[in-house]
Amino acid sequence: MNVKILCDSASDLSKDVLEKNSIQSVPLRVTIDGQEYEDGRTISPVEVFEKMRNGGAPKTSQVSPQAFKEVFTSFAEEGQPFIYFAFSSELSGTYQTAKMVEQDVKEKYPEAKFDVIDTKAASLGYGLVVMRAAEAALDGNSYEEVLELGNYHAHHMEHIFTVDDLEYLYRGGRVSKTAAFVGTLLKIKPLLHMEDGKLIPLEKIRGSKKVLKRMVEVMGERGVQLENQRIAISHGDDAETAQHLADMIQQEYGYRDIHIDLIGSSIGAHAGPGTIALFFLNQPYR
Repeated sequence: MNVKILCDSASDLSKDVLEKNSIQSVPLRVTIDGQEYEDGRTISPVEVFEKMRNGGAPKTSQVSPQAFKEVFTSFAEEGQPFIYFAFSSELSGTYQTAKMVEQDVKEKYPEAKFDVIDTKAASLGYGLVVMRAAEAALDGNSYEEVLELGNYHAHHMEHIFTVDDLEYLYRGGRVSKTAAFVGTLLKIKPLLHMEDGKLIPLEKIRGSKKVLKRMVEVMGERGVQLENQRIAISHGDDAETAQHLADMIQQEYGYRDIHIDLIGSSIGAHAGPGTIALFFLNQPYR
């Protein structure tokens, strides 16, 4: 029996990608204008970004324990081995909730074979990890091989991103109010990355064109065998800029596979419209 791959909606994988790779996703929740939605199910990212542009201030919450219990239990009852690759524990309590449910389900079903893995990744960086594990599972690799490959991609995944408006990072506690105000006034574009699952400021750059150029440069400094990788770009309802970045990467490093998609509601609620994020490996693709 092939391993089943489970993720959550912070992977920002589209419905088509999930279905193609036989991946099951559980939703985080987004509350905006006094109403709660399931990320990617009862509200779309475009709707969230539009509400944010009109002054909406969304809040997000983790996957519910009940949602995990239902999915974990159904697989355990079927004797279906599975691996849940989770959104970074530094950005959400979802991983910790899943670990608690894991313990409960394993007490009731001691023969159940599954693991809960903290990817320390987000958006399509997380999505790339999940996709690679799912492909390996569909190819018939063993449980241990799929687990090891997923962990490898998670450990070596780079996240390089910028936001269009520092106000959204301020609301989420990522920058100070003064920094947000001064940055907006001076048209400073922050470049950020991930370290051990945390969002960390990398550089401050003046101007949108310069920040995209710098993203491509950082990719060259950190990436390994880029021409052989699957690369991903996610965007906050700005497909034109995402495609422009993809064209720059193709011209600079050669092309294999660049996956472009919208940032989902739960990530977009904190990053805001106009966010552009780039994901690649800092070790050879496997």
